[in-house]
Amino acid sequence: MEMKQSMMSQENGDGEKDKPEGSQENGLLMGDSTADDKGQKVSSGPPGGQVSNGYPSTSPQSPREGLTGEGNGGIGPGPLRTLVVQQTSLDPPRETWSKKMDFLLSVIGYAVDLGNVWRFPYICYQNGGGAFLLPYLLMAVFGGVPLFYMELALGQFHRSGCISIWKHICPIFKGIGFAICIIALYIAFYYNTVMAWALYYLLSSFRSTLPWTTCTNQWNTVNCTRYLSTDMNISWTNSSTSPAEEFYTRHVLQVHLSPGLHSLGSVSWQLALCLLLIFTIVYFSIWKGVKTSGKVVWVTATFPYLVLFILLVRGATLPGAWRGVVFYLKPDWEKLLSPRVWIDAAAQIFFSLGPGFGVLLAFASYNPFHNNCYKDALVTSSVNCLTSFLSGFVIFTVLGYMAEMRKESVDTVAKDTGPSLLFIIYAEAIANMPAATFFSIIFFLMIIMLGLDSTFAGLEGVITAMLDEFPHLLAKRREWFVLGLISVCYLGAISTLTYGGAFVVKLFEEYATGPAVITVVFLEVIAVSWFYGTSRFCNDVKLMLGFAPGMFWRVCWVAICPCFLLFIIYSFLRYPPVVVLFNYKYPFWTTVLGYCIGVSSFICVPAYMVYHLLTTKGTFKQRLLKSITPEEGPRGPQRDIIITNAVFAHL
Repeated sequence: MEMKQSMMSQENGDGEKDKPEGSQENGLLMGDSTADDKGQKVSSGPPGGQVSNGYPSTSPQSPREGLTGEGNGGIGPGPLRTLVVQQTSLDPPRETWSKKMDFLLSVIGYAVDLGNVWRFPYICYQNGGGAFLLPYLLMAVFGGVPLFYMELALGQFHRSGCISIWKHICPIFKGIGFAICIIALYIAFYYNTVMAWALYYLLSSFRSTLPWTTCTNQWNTVNCTRYLSTDMNISWTNSSTSPAEEFYTRHVLQVHLSPGLHSLGSVSWQLALCLLLIFTIVYFSIWKGVKTSGKVVWVTATFPYLVLFILLVRGATLPGAWRGVVFYLKPDWEKLLSPRVWIDAAAQIFFSLGPGFGVLLAFASYNPFHNNCYKDALVTSSVNCLTSFLSGFVIFTVLGYMAEMRKESVDTVAKDTGPSLLFIIYAEAIANMPAATFFSIIFFLMIIMLGLDSTFAGLEGVITAMLDEFPHLLAKRREWFVLGLISVCYLGAISTLTYGGAFVVKLFEEYATGPAVITVVFLEVIAVSWFYGTSRFCNDVKLMLGFAPGMFWRVCWVAICPCFLLFIIYSFLRYPPVVVLFNYKYPFWTTVLGYCIGVSSFICVPAYMVYHLLTTKGTFKQRLLKSITPEEGPRGPQRDIIITNAVFAHL
């Protein structure tokens, strides 16, 4: 901020604590009050805490105390007659959450997503059932929660998005912010398509007989077999397919019309319209900022818990539900000797809590400076983990019911993973329940709302980052910027709406985002703990909360979290995923393509390092020193305070 100044007070700190956060003064404020030479205060400005540009102030504005003709900061002898205040910046104060619950629900809605419903239950039973909870909790305590807490504290203290925050931490790592934004775009390209599938199911549910319960539809094949215990004259063979599977693969996705990634086929206009509706909802939920999205999450973040409770009660009353619960929780302690179990536990808690996507930084940046982000981190991460655990009961009570109906083992019924677990197995189970239409509607509505929360958060991370980095260009054009961003996301998702779109979704999910975001978070932890310094970071937290993080958190940030992330990165390199979808095994060139997409985001980090070193003035040593030194500026809540210029005239 540039200011023309006739005279300023000598000391910034004393005056700024009298100035409320976010207060502003514009134009010229004149006061005719006199002050005697005993130190009487000079008062001026509008009454009632209102300022002339329309932004409210929390308390009446007043000039700094102690401006007299005597002592330090004095301006000379003689009676003080006039105070002229000049403010040249018209920037509004930073937006904040309307209520604390808006923030908590937004964070919970972001952390609790579709992965909690389909990924955790499958990984849990695959890796030892109840025994898996031990490595899961250990990875949460020593890896996931410390990273979660660190990002909330960083965002709240520096009050910046994931790009501009790096000038306060370690400028040379600013490329991390750009990489995070690109990763968020890639996620938006495929994640919202899953919600479009759920929306198609939801619209198809408004009929007395659900379309995935019969084999008489135009998309069914001769292999379609509706097989339950009541169908005594029907036998299930290896070539048999359920009506739910054919509805999903042949009617919704239409993957049978695409031989693979080399020939995706045409765009499904039904899914294109569904995705357009999804993005329209997203736009009008986030276009005005956290003031509007904070209200929307009161529905989208709470409704899924109501549905989960209803489905849990209904599932527990189904015949065979106990078989699913036993299969879900029966511990297999020998599995703990396998490194695969620990790798899955680390990856699951990381992607469940979601540090490194810029969302926690963005959400926390709208908090009051002294908000207790430590308590928030513990509460929201605990809710997330408990939701994952609860979702397992919701899924496996129904899988136990399906196993009972088919006279098969739960392991056979639960062979499908990922979205197929929801759109085939669970959809088929719902279709065979009493009141199937009702349960189908609320279930797929829940899936949509779980996805919407995460989309709100992911895009808000990008929006906050760009608005903070380019405030003069975008701050007053937020609605247009959000519209452009949504349009880019929709166009980027076109390939996922084709007949082979499910193959594209799987490619993005496995290769394009996972390894890149873990590497980015690893660099983020190194930059904060080793370059910015754990002691400095803990002092920042103490300035906000009144107490510094204990030794446990310090050790986690310096050593355990980097090792935790390196462990996940090593697992990706040591055990690359073998990607198969609907009997289509991804060829080698698709693996190369996937990693190229992932590298395209991560390349921002070294590219910006080179750019920063080349554009910084001085010798190489001076450039390097400047590149790892945080920019000096006001620390604490004073960062948002706008300093004014004053001219004092004497008689």
